[in-house]
Amino acid sequence: MRETVLEVRNLQVEFPGDGKFVKAVDGISFELHRGETIGIVGESGSGKSVTSLAVMGLVQSPGRVSQGEILFRPQEGARQISLLGLSPSEMLLYRGGDIAMIFQEPMSSLNPVYSIGFQITEAILRHQQITEAEARQKAIAGLQEVKLLPSDQQLQEQYLETWKQTSKEPPDGHKIAKLVNEHKENYLERYPHQLSGGQLQRVMIAMAISCNPSLLIADEPTTALDVTVQATIIELMRELQLRRDMGMIFITHDLGLISEIADKVAVMYRGKIVEFGDARQIFDNPQHPYTKGLVACRPSLNRRPQKLLTVSDYMNVEETATGNLLIQAKQPATPLEVSSDTIVNRLISLNAQLPLLRVHDLKVGFPIKNMFGRTKRYYMGVNGVSFDVKPGETLGLVGESGCGKTTLGRTLLRLIEPMSGQIFFEGKDITTIKGEALQKLRREMQIVFQNPFSALDPRMKVGDAIMEPLIIHSIGKNKQEQKERAAYLLERVGLSADAINRYPHQFSGGQRQRVCIARSLALNPKFIICDESVSALDVSVQAQVLNLLKELQDEFGLTYIFISHDLSVVKFMSDRILVMNRGQIVEEGTAEDIYRQPKQEYTQRLIASIPTGSPERMKKVGSGENN
Repeated sequence: MRETVLEVRNLQVEFPGDGKFVKAVDGISFELHRGETIGIVGESGSGKSVTSLAVMGLVQSPGRVSQGEILFRPQEGARQISLLGLSPSEMLLYRGGDIAMIFQEPMSSLNPVYSIGFQITEAILRHQQITEAEARQKAIAGLQEVKLLPSDQQLQEQYLETWKQTSKEPPDGHKIAKLVNEHKENYLERYPHQLSGGQLQRVMIAMAISCNPSLLIADEPTTALDVTVQATIIELMRELQLRRDMGMIFITHDLGLISEIADKVAVMYRGKIVEFGDARQIFDNPQHPYTKGLVACRPSLNRRPQKLLTVSDYMNVEETATGNLLIQAKQPATPLEVSSDTIVNRLISLNAQLPLLRVHDLKVGFPIKNMFGRTKRYYMGVNGVSFDVKPGETLGLVGESGCGKTTLGRTLLRLIEPMSGQIFFEGKDITTIKGEALQKLRREMQIVFQNPFSALDPRMKVGDAIMEPLIIHSIGKNKQEQKERAAYLLERVGLSADAINRYPHQFSGGQRQRVCIARSLALNPKFIICDESVSALDVSVQAQVLNLLKELQDEFGLTYIFISHDLSVVKFMSDRILVMNRGQIVEEGTAEDIYRQPKQEYTQRLIASIPTGSPERMKKVGSGENN
């Protein structure tokens, strides 16, 4: 058995609420050995992140660690120290040095007004007695180790290749070395807004490993990333951990992802570890009903169920008078599979109809200005896109960040003006309509945005948010009728009518997304664009929302464009799929054909990147990252 790096004993963390302290972490224990990865998995509110914050000594007042021990061994052969017994100043000696953490959202973790070089060197100088020049060299080495910067040899080869193509003079070795150093130094001067999401996460990893930590905590480090970038980051972290022999805690809500990187898995539910064991064993043969629900609720690429199972299908939960949870396992009824005949007949029926929406050669460009403010050229977000959408159809739109999915969706709703091309809705060209005609169109075309936290006004009650479009379009005889409509919609999306007087902050992420869906239905639209509408949600809540969207489509005859970077989710929802890359549609076909017989290498890479629980899966993923 390898040496223990971290030992958590009976840890309990509490926060005040409703006149008493609520246990966010309730008596958990585990050990982490050198060179080992423990995955902590569970839904939002299960206590995953609070556990990591307790280890880092970042639980803020009025929260408190009320019980337990956290023992840490900073270096191999060193004696264990009690992290909870350290003063704040003593904890600073270990935090960021021997214990490092990668946070979920790099854009909010990095300071936008400082260069990435300054921020990495700052962390190094805080924990190592070296000069600033040496710290910059360590920062460069870290960026090269996370494969954000090419190695010196690769840079030299690039300059030599450039010389061969542009010059007949032999290269000067000193000059090449100078150019290589300038390139590396210039990269350190980049700011966070100049890098993509995947690149920023690599910067965070480089910062975390810069002081050679013994323990690395990764808290949802890939949630905001595309599946292809996610696979690359996971493979990178695994390589770094093996090379540096670190102990690692990897936190996520996705069991399929955790089984690809972790040696052991702790499944947390309401502050407790309900199942712990070997990662493969837990993924292939889960024992606790909660774990079974987490495994089952992710859409499968190999099956096409009529609905997704959720955690509630596997267990009932009751709280006893003493505050303990009583969990009763259920055996869910296996959802019926959608037969191939049903799929074929539905496609035939859809194709027989005239298009509800028709897009022809649509182009959307964003001006790139020079130093004098004049437009030098255009960046084409959408470049010559054409397709049809039939009434009652769900058209999936899939691709990496930056491919043009969201730009296309917002242009269809005239939230972004196109440069050229035509958009026909119910046979009418809506590309240039304005004023009252455009406002009338809004009744028929709606959108559900990606982030429910920013899509709702925090100062407006959810009932008022749902009634707002009714008031704007003068629907309903009076306010009482509008209020009844809002209450009905809340109930239809699985919320209580009493929620009409509550504010957004009083709801969970999944509940807020249900409110956003209810608001989009207020005007009885024919067409809804779902723009990454489930990507910010836990897998279990995601399954509930996907089931809800399908039910609403059947009830109201809705037509969807479903935008996502996750092909497994798009396949479950869609009749047909369009694959976008760099502003163009590179492949289209039925959902089954796109998955089983992808023609383009780009599509094949998207499919290979989907978490399946296989540790070998990421080796199949191409090296290209859409930066």
